[in-house]
Amino acid sequence: MLSHRSNFAEFQITSTTCPNCGHRGMRQIYKVENVPVHSVLNMTTREMALNYPRGNVNLAFCENCGFISNIEFNPNVHEYSQKCEETQGFSPTFNVFSKKLAEQLIQKYDLKNKTVLEIGCGKGEFLTLLSELSGCAGIGFDPAYISERNKSSAKERLTFITDFYSEKYSNYFADVYICKMTLEHIQYTNDFLKIIRKSIGNNQDAIIFFQIPDMIRVLKDVAFWDIYYEHCSYFSPFSLATLFDNNDFQIMNIWTDYDDQYLMIDAKPGKTDNSKFLSEENKNVIFENTKYFYENFRSKIEYWKKLINDASKNKQRVVLWGSGSKGVAFLTTLKVDSMIEYVVDINPYRQGTYMPGTGHEIVSPEFLTEYKPDLVILMNPVYKQEVRDMLSKMGVVSKVITT
Repeated sequence: MLSHRSNFAEFQITSTTCPNCGHRGMRQIYKVENVPVHSVLNMTTREMALNYPRGNVNLAFCENCGFISNIEFNPNVHEYSQKCEETQGFSPTFNVFSKKLAEQLIQKYDLKNKTVLEIGCGKGEFLTLLSELSGCAGIGFDPAYISERNKSSAKERLTFITDFYSEKYSNYFADVYICKMTLEHIQYTNDFLKIIRKSIGNNQDAIIFFQIPDMIRVLKDVAFWDIYYEHCSYFSPFSLATLFDNNDFQIMNIWTDYDDQYLMIDAKPGKTDNSKFLSEENKNVIFENTKYFYENFRSKIEYWKKLINDASKNKQRVVLWGSGSKGVAFLTTLKVDSMIEYVVDINPYRQGTYMPGTGHEIVSPEFLTEYKPDLVILMNPVYKQEVRDMLSKMGVVSKVITT
């Protein structure tokens, strides 16, 4: 283990205190400057997209718990509201995964006649699905929730609060607490989990389920497009286990799903022996992969720049498929604006808006029947078959490559 740690001596150490474990001193591993501070806020004009506020992503690594954080993150620049369009619910591939996960949680936690509280519920789709399938009651917190878009009859059993979950809502009690794809947006992760633990109090039967992006996959794949401003916190199994162990939780399990893109944890209150999740072997994994990312991200960026530049020289039409955060990070990191004219998205609420930072117009898949691209760069390989099938049905003949 010491050999891995000594390799980090080349990284500049900062005075930053790790917001996940409290360890003093984090080492800088990756920086990209002048990126848009929002990726999924709908930009209704190209001018708005080009001029939207920017900030720096300066990732630093904690040698104690393996947590990775943007040490230049400023939460005050964010504008989370109903203008945010973060849903993945227009994808059949994602909906299959979402339903499967809901069915697993219903069975595992016996949700019938119970109350579920979801922190960061987005448009309320997953909480609504849980209620439809199990009959459970639900409480959802998210400033981006839009009541008019929820047409489900299960809505009668649900309460949605268009606000961030905080200590002022500690009077809301539940049997199961769910937090999907939200913790990575929280800067002070330890403080946040303390609020949840305090709210649970002496309810030893409460279950906690979190889902977040798996940073191990990002590091292994050198997926620089999965690093963007809204995500200020990046977790591996070890750093996630450290967080829950430090806050008096018994960890039940930690696992990955969705082609290993999502990291899952479930836990319950009560200090216990979490040593199997906090092994030196698990700690080594994050050290080794962080070093691998650091040694390879420059060549990965150059690879994609060359690929797109060569396509442009050959007069090929190139489009990006996926206008979400991955697409924004890909374009703003590579700075290949003029070589890619359009970005495609199946979400109708994104179509006709513009990519933050670069101003690319977001178009529907049907647009490609006229545009006839030579190359489609797909931002998430999990959707490869779905996209190929869609292109085939439209009669669009293009080469599809994935990040």
